[in-house]
Amino acid sequence: MPELPEVQAHAERLSAALGGATLQAVDVLSFAALKTFAPPIDAAVGHGLDGVTRRGKLLVLRFGDAGHVVHLMQGGRLRPDAGRSRRPKGGLVRWSFDRGALLLTEAGTERKAGVWAVTGDPMTQPPLAELGPEADTVDDPLMAELLAGHPMRLHTFLRDQHILAGVGRRLANEVCHRARLSPFAPTTKLTAVEARKVVEAIRAAVDEGLAAERARADMSASKERPAAVHARTGQPCPVCGDTVRAVEYRDYTVNYCASCQTGGRVLADNTTSKFLK
Repeated sequence: MPELPEVQAHAERLSAALGGATLQAVDVLSFAALKTFAPPIDAAVGHGLDGVTRRGKLLVLRFGDAGHVVHLMQGGRLRPDAGRSRRPKGGLVRWSFDRGALLLTEAGTERKAGVWAVTGDPMTQPPLAELGPEADTVDDPLMAELLAGHPMRLHTFLRDQHILAGVGRRLANEVCHRARLSPFAPTTKLTAVEARKVVEAIRAAVDEGLAAERARADMSASKERPAAVHARTGQPCPVCGDTVRAVEYRDYTVNYCASCQTGGRVLADNTTSKFLK
């Protein structure tokens, strides 16, 4: 799933391409993608696109007092649509402007990507109002407070959008590795020094991802994103040379380096592994 760096850079690209363009039509190609019924999504027609911004892992198209919030989920993409095919493959929603178009598509069959139409400030309304602070803006004291207030594994904490917005599976793996902390470390047992390490690791991982993404013309695929341990099971850790290991879950994989993060202790699997300090 695209995370903070990928979504931020893509918002910048879309703003540069279509900022100021007038919305001429919105075509909902799959009604399952429309998550609101009021206001109508075409209420923004005739308004200029003020720009595309980001909140957490979501994109926000701003049209004066109206807005369209887009959640790409795992397989969604929002791209310029030069062809404007009547039945585009995987097409969900098309925005037609006076100088181009955008098409929301989704690969696969799950159809989880969605669009929310709102009026007023979208940041104060669902789904954005439910998000925690932007992960890369949290300072040391707030991070220590959040960790103490949410007892769970560190990897789970990092991915919870109600606690921190913008971090997903890849960044969670990378942040734990950069901070040299076990992904299973209990949040309530982390010290102030370790909270600072988490803050520094988030900012470094986000900066690295943004630099890579801003050098591209379109959003990267998952395998193209920078990673020291994420999706590198069985490969050598670039820091110490130990083997990158994995704990497999049904929907995702926790990658880690035992030498860097768990004092050499190996997590056997997701059913028998214990919390590690």
